[in-house]
Amino acid sequence: MKKFRRWLPVLAVLVLMVTALTLGASASGEEVAEYVSPFYATPWALLPPVIAIALALLTKEVYSSLFVGILAGGLLYSSFSFEGTILHVFEDGIVSVLSDSYNVGILIFLVILGSMVCLMNKAGGSAAFGRWAAENIKSRVGAQLASITLGVLIFIDDYFNCLTVGSVMRPITDKHNVSRVKLAYLIDATAAPVCIIAPISSWAAAVSGFVEDGQGLALFIRAIPYNFYALLTIFMMIAMVVLKVEFGPMRRYEKNAIETGDLFSGSNPYAGLLEDDVDDKKGGVIDLVVPILVLVVACIIGMIYSGGFFSGSNFVDAFSSSDASVGLMLGSAFGLLFTLIFYYVRRAMTFKQMMECIPEGFKAMVPAIMILTFAWSLKAMTDSLGATAFVEFFVNTYAENMQFFLPAIVFVIGCLLAFATGTSWGTFGILIPITMAIFPLDNPMGIICISACMAGAVCGDHCSPISDTTIMASAGAQCDHVNHVSTQLPYAVSCAVISCICYIVAGVVTHFGGPGIVALPLGLVLVLGFLLVMRDSTR
Repeated sequence: MKKFRRWLPVLAVLVLMVTALTLGASASGEEVAEYVSPFYATPWALLPPVIAIALALLTKEVYSSLFVGILAGGLLYSSFSFEGTILHVFEDGIVSVLSDSYNVGILIFLVILGSMVCLMNKAGGSAAFGRWAAENIKSRVGAQLASITLGVLIFIDDYFNCLTVGSVMRPITDKHNVSRVKLAYLIDATAAPVCIIAPISSWAAAVSGFVEDGQGLALFIRAIPYNFYALLTIFMMIAMVVLKVEFGPMRRYEKNAIETGDLFSGSNPYAGLLEDDVDDKKGGVIDLVVPILVLVVACIIGMIYSGGFFSGSNFVDAFSSSDASVGLMLGSAFGLLFTLIFYYVRRAMTFKQMMECIPEGFKAMVPAIMILTFAWSLKAMTDSLGATAFVEFFVNTYAENMQFFLPAIVFVIGCLLAFATGTSWGTFGILIPITMAIFPLDNPMGIICISACMAGAVCGDHCSPISDTTIMASAGAQCDHVNHVSTQLPYAVSCAVISCICYIVAGVVTHFGGPGIVALPLGLVLVLGFLLVMRDSTR
């Protein structure tokens, strides 16, 4: 069985290629300009990500699984034409996403941050921070709560959150034998769930952009109390740490980490990519804290610069219209420049050593870059098959007439769409305009439905192995990506079920004129009760 699983992705690729050659030989020379696939805006549009996700979870191998999903999308788009499939996969898929300026900005940010992490390691900053943490953070609970606190404080952007929290907290959690997949969960659960309830964040800017008449930010703020998934995820994460509750696959990883010190319980794709400190006694905490603080400030300035702050816009407007890719790229570039000068002045490293860290940091981010590139390409395949048009038709046809359960329906659709496509922002763009067409802005049910859309998008993004935020969390914790997904999934699904119950309650109460916010304390009680039951059942 293990050998079969090992060869399953290869067999799947061969089957798809043979099918393409058989069915598409006669269509190889057809013109593809203005071409619309016969599978456009049908349920088949969601098949490629479903194939990729299923293979990833089955084979535990993410690269080939994503590529098979991309190939399936190319086959469907081209009606199984061999030439059309190859051109669509590479020209409209991989090459296209690597030519997109937004995506390139994110990749540059990744590489620069990887280089900064390497610099901080070589300068002894990470080791010094680990020694300081060992003296001041005395327990596993304290290490995990410190990770959560830092994640909540870095609410500007989810990418920045994932990589920064991972870089800072890895030495601390490692010293207290917290498994890397648990750290990845803590990072992931304080990334999108925090950003989606922070009015000053790239996510607030994205949501505001989908609302006309300049009311986006006000609508975003009004929807925060009803974002049950985000709020309950944060509560559940803290309660799990304090109550020391683990269940599902995560329990095995945490048990191994505690009893044997094995932080991975399996493969480590980042092993050997970053060298340890040459002298773990050199350097000080200042060699890590100062570059990180400068990086945070520089990224904030970069984001408001991209939004026109220095051209006359006020801070809120600048942040609402900011470009996260440009802001993070520019901010990280200035952060790297400062770090190089800072270490040179402090004589923490020689110029040659600093330059050697640049390619080392690049190599450290290669796994994340590869997965991101394939995930973006898979999304391009899904977009070309009209997944958004299919979901829009489905919602308009079936959801509008079910007023009582509309918030829960929107939440579930948002979860499924974000899970299949790996994007929260794309889900916002599809569902928020539909919801606003059904309800006016001043309708309480409309506010709850818009919040349900955002919550569902975050939930699906949280669960999906092809989500860029999930990929970033794995990179931040430097753990195997599929292991992170499989251990996080039971936690996210549990919280999603409770959130769905809350949206049903909120929808019914609001329909009869009551305050829908009563569903939030109900959700908190359900989460706490669930964790207590799981703690007793796993003893």
